[in-house]
Amino acid sequence: MSQISIHPIAGRIGAEIRGVELGTELSAENLAAIQAALLQHKVVFFRGQHHLDDARQQAFARRLGQPVAHPTVATVGGTDYVLELDSQRGGRANSWHTDVTFVDAYPKASILRAITVPAAGGDTVWANTHTAYLDLPEPLRALADTLWAEHSNEYDYASYKANVSAEQLRRNREEFTATVYQTEHPVVHVHPETGERHLLLGHFVQKLIGLSQADSQQLFSVLQGHVTRLENTVRWHWQAGDVAIWDNRATQHYAINDYGDARRVMHRVTVAGGKAVGLDGRQSRTRSKQAKATTAANSPQADSPSAARAA
Repeated sequence: MSQISIHPIAGRIGAEIRGVELGTELSAENLAAIQAALLQHKVVFFRGQHHLDDARQQAFARRLGQPVAHPTVATVGGTDYVLELDSQRGGRANSWHTDVTFVDAYPKASILRAITVPAAGGDTVWANTHTAYLDLPEPLRALADTLWAEHSNEYDYASYKANVSAEQLRRNREEFTATVYQTEHPVVHVHPETGERHLLLGHFVQKLIGLSQADSQQLFSVLQGHVTRLENTVRWHWQAGDVAIWDNRATQHYAINDYGDARRVMHRVTVAGGKAVGLDGRQSRTRSKQAKATTAANSPQADSPSAARAA
């Protein structure tokens, strides 16, 4: 059996792990090495994991924690936890975000497996939200330490959904907002395992609490711009069978929509997390959760379970 090895990719984030097959048979020693690398590098990559299918991906996720289904979007193929991101059915997020921050206890990790990839394009980029925080000028960092933000899954889909028909956009929105969440998170939270401070932002942010919409948007843009500076990022060029695992508490990511009509299909399983904790010890809280009325025509089950996928 080959020896596991870890190869950093970018200076601040990302590493490729070689010499290992992911699955329930993974040794405790190798699993511990992967978990340590994930905390250090924020996102880790594995080539050639062709042995994985949906069932094995779900089973492996249980080695990292408790898998959790998406709160509004149906799973694929009768699985309990697998979310399908299919570019031909609206699966083009195309914006910077941390997964599912519109709920208070958002996922701690995501496991993404490449099924079908374009011949060119379709890369994903991740950003390190800890080094982004460290790079803030001291007065701006002190301000960020005190801020809270409202996150919601009710946002402007059209601004993020290029190359999607009006009908597909409507269906995506209906599925993704079947229940509308409004949640308050600290802009700076303390990582529960590393103790590092991270910026908690991304496209689910509606406004910074206590500020006008205009001031909120300008300050959000400044802080978010520090997250996405190139020196904080790593870019992965997918091959079929690749797997990426990222610490969702320590990163944002962006799936680049640059592959035209080519098809891109990914399967994702997320692992349950806890509420973010601010520097003052206060935890994230759900302010409201409201289910919308659905019909047979617009319920998630009436369509393919591959619809919204902007999470």
